[in-house]
Amino acid sequence: MDLSLDYTKKTLKNTEILISGSKSESNRLLILQQFFPEIQLQNLSDSDDTIHLKEALSPGKSMVDIGHAGTAMRFLTALFAASPGKEVILTGSSRMQNRPIQILVEALQSLGADISYVEKPGYPPLTIRGKKLSKNRVIIQGNVSSQYISALMLVAPSLENGLNIQLTGEVTSAPYLKMSLSLLQDLGIDATWKDNLISIKPCKSIGAITVVVESDWSSASYFYSLIALSERGSLTLSSYKENSLQGDSRLADIYKAFGVTTSYIDNKILLKKETDFIPAAISLNLIEQPDIAQTIAVTCFGLGMACDLTGLHTLKIKETDRLVALKNELTKLGAEIQVTENSLHLKSSGQIRRNISIATYDDHRMAMAFAPLSVKVPIRILNAEVVTKSYKNFWQDLESVF
Repeated sequence: MDLSLDYTKKTLKNTEILISGSKSESNRLLILQQFFPEIQLQNLSDSDDTIHLKEALSPGKSMVDIGHAGTAMRFLTALFAASPGKEVILTGSSRMQNRPIQILVEALQSLGADISYVEKPGYPPLTIRGKKLSKNRVIIQGNVSSQYISALMLVAPSLENGLNIQLTGEVTSAPYLKMSLSLLQDLGIDATWKDNLISIKPCKSIGAITVVVESDWSSASYFYSLIALSERGSLTLSSYKENSLQGDSRLADIYKAFGVTTSYIDNKILLKKETDFIPAAISLNLIEQPDIAQTIAVTCFGLGMACDLTGLHTLKIKETDRLVALKNELTKLGAEIQVTENSLHLKSSGQIRRNISIATYDDHRMAMAFAPLSVKVPIRILNAEVVTKSYKNFWQDLESVF
């Protein structure tokens, strides 16, 4: 499905949008629920990734295909490896079969896990034979995907001796690790992180508990961009916490530079365009918020701003090479942009080409990041249904604000 968007002559209504639960929190809690079935979950994400994960957790499966769901691939690798008696082949889409997983596999193997590669060494599909893991210490680089480390953290309470995770070198994407740690602690599990050592004690039971998942801040980013690119307007999004576990909540601070204010009212946020004064350029290190890089780059382009975004090395191994994809599509719109292995550099531009078709590369965030430009120029989004990976109702919600 391709979608033509043109909101250039429309004005924003002050409406409220309920965004489903954080994919990151939902997926972590679903894994923990496997060990602690007394957990009751509310406001789970309705994203494809979470739906795939829930389906994968159905009992009796010997083959699990998680499609494009990278988080599910990492978390399930650890879960199945630490589930005695479980034997499964874990696979995914062709893109997933080219996303590396060797670092996590080797970390689990060092604990005694029985995992082998079906085809290409270092990549899915994997054959996993679950067993009891009694070793309680693993060493892993701190600058790898946080999902590898979180996968180890989530299975740690189920191990008979718990787990000490020694991180080496610089730690990147720390907010995602802090999220995993906080969720464990909120459930009453003894989990600490001091210096570069994460220590998690074994836990057999936590008692009945209901967890309400906070709405997804990454999904909120597209409405921040929409407000920033509009001349005037406001929107209310729910449900959000001022003291969020999600690293992408930094949006509220970043978008002040784009004239957008955030007010917290009764677990909701009110976004409002307060000023048209914006700086000529902005420099941001997004090493802890890589998922909002595409949104910010498009916002800057739409406002005619220059930007230097760094800390983006993990974008090379997402659903697509997001840095190359951004360069390709922004260039089509008239941008002058350069990317490196871990950064993006956009020059200021006063013109946006109209009626350009934006390729999405099977990447949900490409589709949603470019959609707000439709308040500036008519635009066409190719393969628009890709948004269901993280935000099932995005197009309906976008239409509802005009």
